[in-house]
Parts: sequence; structure tokens; C-alpha cells
Amino acid sequence: MNLAFLTPGTGSYYCGACMRDNALAKSLHAAGHRVSLLPMYLPLQLDEEKHAQAGNPIFFGGINVFLQQKLPIFRHLPDWFHKLLNHSGLLRSAAKRSHMTSAREHGEMALAMLRIEDSHFGKELDKLIDFLATEKPDVLCLGTALQAGMIRELKRRLGVKIICTFQGEDSFLDGLPEPFKTSCWNELRIRLADTDLLVAPSQFYADLMRRRLGSPDLQIEVMPNGIDLEGYRVSKLPTSPPVIGYLARMIREKGVHHFVEAFIHLRKQLQHPDARLHIAGAATAGDQKLIAELQQKLAAAGLADQVTWSPNISREEKADLLASLTIFSVPATYPEAFGLYTVEALASGVPLVQPDASSFQEIIATSQAGILVPPNNPAALAAAWHDLLTRPERLKELGENGRRAAERSYSVEAMRDRFLVLAQPLVP
Repeated sequence: MNLAFLTPGTGSYYCGACMRDNALAKSLHAAGHRVSLLPMYLPLQLDEEKHAQAGNPIFFGGINVFLQQKLPIFRHLPDWFHKLLNHSGLLRSAAKRSHMTSAREHGEMALAMLRIEDSHFGKELDKLIDFLATEKPDVLCLGTALQAGMIRELKRRLGVKIICTFQGEDSFLDGLPEPFKTSCWNELRIRLADTDLLVAPSQFYADLMRRRLGSPDLQIEVMPNGIDLEGYRVSKLPTSPPVIGYLARMIREKGVHHFVEAFIHLRKQLQHPDARLHIAGAATAGDQKLIAELQQKLAAAGLADQVTWSPNISREEKADLLASLTIFSVPATYPEAFGLYTVEALASGVPLVQPDASSFQEIIATSQAGILVPPNNPAALAAAWHDLLTRPERLKELGENGRRAAERSYSVEAMRDRFLVLAQPLVP
């Protein structure tokens, strides 16, 4: 098949959806398919080697669409000027300031993209369609349902089959102010009717989106995210001292504050004197205030020197970190569509302790590699850590289960095979 992936980039921090699309594109290419990976808005920020065809132009460059939305003069400037604004260095610099964009501006942009025929982005859509007309993909894969506004025009002008993947859209849309929140949900419901195939990374998220869209009979297939297992080494699950790890963006939504509170509880109330903490993952300029607050809380508890902070690490550093852990937790506070970080821990044979909610229930049921605890409950999280740390044989059993599950269910090869089962019937 000839496939194209249109993937929104982040420009400044690692993104699970970006890494999923990149890994899938590389695996499909290795299997003999022609694959293009097209970045949208911002450059792809990856902690692994990019797919060979990921060097395409950036479509709907973030600076361009922002200025065209806000200032009429930018809608009529020559193409050479827009190309300048799409320079990857400029876009990465802008991405580092994205926390300065207001919720209202996010809402305006999201609704404009969902109603793209009525937006100021006609020139940007034309550029994408012109490029795709030369590539002639059999199937175009959209990295998020928030791109669904362009499906109608893409199908009308190119006749291409379109797969649209869900990846946490509910949290973004629910964070928008009114009237944008309701308008975006309503428009998304309308636009998704134009797609050929809808895919969610978990059964939980497929069911959630059916409810939120008010479409209980909506056909949504499930394709769990997968990773390239190369380079992930199995941890020896150290106990002297044990190390409890976190690997996700350092924000409240991912529960990093609960993670720190649970550690303080483990050390102070449960009297586990030698446990250490390692907090790693994406950290943007907008995340620094929370990080400083948590570091102050640890210092006040006399535990600052027991915690290692590793922001924005490389893939090699990530593999080293995971191979050094005893337990892994990301106590996310929102309904996580999947949580690629859990699979990375499984690949390293590290047991999970996760909230008894959302996609974590599926992942732990499939892998038999962890424990579920009540959500938003640092004391319960600490108690589960304490219990596992006193049962080394149970730790070992869960870790071995996790590595087997990663190989069986969450490898990039498993994801590729599932993708082909879903995509091939679309192509005559």
C-alpha cells in the first residue's frame, strides 16, 4: 500500500502520538509499504530515529495558522514569507512559548480547524492537498480526531481513504472555554461521519468517545499502541535501594504531584527508609512552576536528595532509567486513552502500579504485570509500593509478565499487523 500519516507535532516535548506514528511508519516501510510521515503544526519531537520520509514540509505551520487566524494581513502574504515562518527552528522556538497561548485562542483555533471550509486556512489546505496529489496515497491516516475538519475536502478532491485515530481528544476539548467546548464537540460529531475508519488505542477510549459523541453505535476499531522493543533492557529490579520511577510529562494531569506525595507518605508514614524516586519526562517552560513547588515540598520533608529529576531525556537515557527501576507509576488524574509510558515499563520488565481507571485497567488485565489502586489517592499508591517492596518474588513475577506482554501485545510489529488488518480492506 501507499500510506501517508498526517501527524501533529509538539516541537518542544516528546509526544506519545508522534512516537506511535513514527514507529508504525518505520515498521510499515520495513514491511515493504510506501509510507510518508507528514508533520503538522510543529516539528515532530521524537526520542528515536525518524522515519526516512519524515523530512517533508510542515503543513499548517503553527506560526502561520496562528497569525492568519489573528491578523488578516497574514492571509495575503506571498508563499516565500509563509515558508520562512515554517522554518523548524522558528517553530521550535514558538513551541517553547505555547503555554502563553490563552484557552480562548486554543478554542478559536480548534473550532476553525474543525470548520475548515469556513476558516482562513484555505491556502494551507490547498498546500496539503497539492502535496498529497503528487504522493497519491491509498490511505491517509490522521493522528488525531481534531484533524477531522479536513476529511470532507480531502475525500472530495483526492478520493483518498481516510483513517482517523483517537488519542485523548476529550481532555483537550473539555479544557476549552465555552462556547468553543460545546461547538467543537458538536462539530467533531458531524465531521467524523466522513471518515472511512475510526481507531482508538483502547476499548476504554472507544467506549468513552462513543458516549461523549452521543453515538452508541459508532463503529470504532481498537489498535493498541506499540513500541520498538530494541534497546529496552530488562531491569534487575534493585532492592538496595529500590527505585520507584515516573516517566511522563511533569504536569498535574499526569499525576506527578500525587507521585511525590505518595513518596513522602512511603518514607514518613510507612517507614520505608531506603526507597528512592526518579522523575523523568517532558518538561516545558510552562511546567517549571509546578516542578519548583514539588521540589520545595520534598525539601521541606527532608527528602530532596532522595529524588532524581531528569527532564527531556533521550531514548538511550530513557532505556537506562527504566532498566534501573524497581516499580513504575504514572498516577494520571484524567481518563488516559492509553499511556505509552506503561508499555515502555513493561518492555523493561518493571511492574506497574497504576490508577484503577481508564485504559490502565485493560493494560494490566492484558499484561498481568501490575497492581491497580484507587485513583487520586497518594496514600493508596504508597501502600501498594510498600506491599510490593516487601515481596520480591511477586515483583519478579510481575516484571516477567510485563516483558512477555510487551513482546506479545505491545510491540511495533503487533501494532503494524493490527493496522494492516484494519487498513487493507479499504484498498481495492
